[in-house]
Amino acid sequence: METILYLAHTEEDGSLSKAALEVVSAAKDLASGLSGSLAIGLVGRDVQAAADALAGCGAATIYGASGEAFAVSRYSTDVAALQALCQAAKPTLVISVADSRLSRAMPGVAQRLGGRIDTHLTGLSVKDGQPLATRWYYRQRMVADFNRPQRPWFLTVDAGCFAAYAGAPGQAQVQAVTPVLPVERTKVLGIQSPAADQQTIRPDAQVLFVTGAGWTKKQADGATHVPEAAALILGFLNGTKASLGSSKSLVDMGGEGESVLPFLTHLHQVGQTGSTPRHPKGLATCCHGEEPHVVGWRFITERRAVNLDAGCGWARGKADVLYVTDAFALMKRVNELLG
Repeated sequence: METILYLAHTEEDGSLSKAALEVVSAAKDLASGLSGSLAIGLVGRDVQAAADALAGCGAATIYGASGEAFAVSRYSTDVAALQALCQAAKPTLVISVADSRLSRAMPGVAQRLGGRIDTHLTGLSVKDGQPLATRWYYRQRMVADFNRPQRPWFLTVDAGCFAAYAGAPGQAQVQAVTPVLPVERTKVLGIQSPAADQQTIRPDAQVLFVTGAGWTKKQADGATHVPEAAALILGFLNGTKASLGSSKSLVDMGGEGESVLPFLTHLHQVGQTGSTPRHPKGLATCCHGEEPHVVGWRFITERRAVNLDAGCGWARGKADVLYVTDAFALMKRVNELLG
């Protein structure tokens, strides 16, 4: 029988992130399908609130490694805590969300415990009594279902693939685990992050707004209007709290000596050589919809595009709706309606 351990770290306020709650659902369903036992392992300054939130998930035991040493992301302390949780639970399958903190630490834990790890999974299922992991390969062009005989098997799951756990909270009993801490050589002095209105990559946004190279090209009057384009795009983002993406061509134009929208970076890039976001809706503007870019939209539920070319790639079955119009005029009017 499989023993499944779900691992998570708490947020600054002691709660669990939406992505972490999504993987709770994955671990819970997998345990049910395998008729196995489920345990929870939590890391953070204080894990009681997170444990209470998961009190009704059906876990046999909730383990916790808490203290000031685990309040921040640090490889050495995170690995020590996760290793101790695994040694306490003795799992055969270890599941966590593929966020930045756990993606850095989980491979080290797997190595220390003689296990195997597969990362950035998009699905977990059961077939013939065996767990199956789903993963995309070759820039999301090929998908595979597979399992491994090695145990413990560590699995990290991408956000946006499961519905978030929403069970009723309760009073959970946390079994404390005391990790053996290494000599602390890294000190976290603080976290620097942009203001909320400057943050344009928003994984939980309902809409993904993608800019194409057409925004910085010459318009009908024979001139470029990059400052106006920037104002229109930022106005829409601030009005809707959408997440911003860009095509590779637009991101790379700076290296070619062309004008570039000042707020775009390679982190915004969506497509074969960029990210593969998961938003309910997506709107591409001034982007022709070539295959390397569109592959990044594979998991967008509803895809719409704005382009003056009625024969662009979006019109060839890659968008649910194509608006053949000038993006400058359209977005100006949209921003007026947003008020």
